[in-house]
Amino acid sequence: MRQRPRIALVTAATVLLGGGGLTLLPATTVHAATSAARYGDDFNGDGHRDYASGGSGRVTVTYGTARGPGKRTASFDQDSPGIPGTPSRDHGDYEAFGDALAIGDFNRDGYGDLAVGDHSEDVDGKLSRGAVTLVWGSRSGLSSSATQLPHRLRTNHGSFGHALAAGDFDGDGKTDLAAAENESVFLYRGGFSTSGTSGKVTEHFPGEPGAFQPTALVAGKVTKDKITDLYVLGHGVEHVEPVNSGAWLLRGGPTIKPGELTTYSDKFNYQVTGVIADFDRNGYGDLAFREALHQRYAGSVLVLPGGPRGSAVPRRISQSTPGVATAATADDYFGRDLSAGDTNRDGYPDLAVGVPGEKAGAAERAGGVHILRGGKRGLTGSGSRWFTRRSAGVPGPAVEHEGFGAHVRLRDLDRDGDADLLVAGTTGSTVLLPGGRSGINASRARELPLAAGFPQ
Repeated sequence: MRQRPRIALVTAATVLLGGGGLTLLPATTVHAATSAARYGDDFNGDGHRDYASGGSGRVTVTYGTARGPGKRTASFDQDSPGIPGTPSRDHGDYEAFGDALAIGDFNRDGYGDLAVGDHSEDVDGKLSRGAVTLVWGSRSGLSSSATQLPHRLRTNHGSFGHALAAGDFDGDGKTDLAAAENESVFLYRGGFSTSGTSGKVTEHFPGEPGAFQPTALVAGKVTKDKITDLYVLGHGVEHVEPVNSGAWLLRGGPTIKPGELTTYSDKFNYQVTGVIADFDRNGYGDLAFREALHQRYAGSVLVLPGGPRGSAVPRRISQSTPGVATAATADDYFGRDLSAGDTNRDGYPDLAVGVPGEKAGAAERAGGVHILRGGKRGLTGSGSRWFTRRSAGVPGPAVEHEGFGAHVRLRDLDRDGDADLLVAGTTGSTVLLPGGRSGINASRARELPLAAGFPQ
């Protein structure tokens, strides 16, 4: 009987700032709502986007205001009332609750909800079978009402829920949820409710079962049909060992259409991250994702341009690309985290690229972040910007091994029409660099008590 190989998931815990002593707010009576929430992460239905980040067994939420992140925060874990599951930290194992998050109004009650993955969860006597929990929004925000998704996986170390992505994958107007386990991806169709029921559930894998293992899911609109598509990033397997890395497109529609598996490397691309955006505004979404092993971990970003049938041949952007400010050296980790958004109101999405291993002055591995500009030719190094703790206006100083750029996020925090940049390291605080008509501007940079690891 074939054994399922176990993936060793190496995850850097998000640094949670300003969250000491926080507790989960109790649920209140839900008001009647007639349509889905405008924002999938508006957890309390006030019309403002909220911010959820997680890691090492805990999720922290910062509630938004008309001016961006507010002062109200809350946090919860599996010890909180109403949250199912058992913390594995009690027996010395790594606690993965909150390592994977996805947002959406899954039950269409007007409040955003949060899907929380826990690939370490022991279920029905199966070690690390994994679980996914839907934490429901309410007038008071994410409440003590939560539902664990049903799943038929019955093996040890299945790691169900180690990657999540939400979107309307079948085009029926309801938010669906994709959840990965070690050998396949499950698509849960919209129709979720607090009773745990949902619509149709289908399992997807390319080729022979177990020959390709998913490590990351990236949702976005790749084709022109306005239905959410799904990229599955992962690696091939022979004799339980990873042998290459690939990207596989599942085209959204009433029937999910699997595309070709694009093998882009003969090496295992670990801790892959990615984002979909139409960087050249040709109507097709492009996939940008990290290639960790390039040039002895100097790193690069690979871009799969979108098209009528999905991706084309990938092209590479690295610190050797003309216009990119810094030089590629070993262990820079260019692309450790990625985020897309229009930083200068020109209509083209830009890409924030974290480089936590880059040297800043004399400080080794102090880190920094590049902003690569989108345009008619897609992402290029032309006009790119580079920021570290040594950049004028950025709160400093540069600290050795801070890893500034380990977490980056672009979002229009102040709702003025351009994306602002949040940057954090593995230590230290989070820095906000506002956007503007000229792009990201460090002159008004400031520290912000908000983790830079929330779903985009």
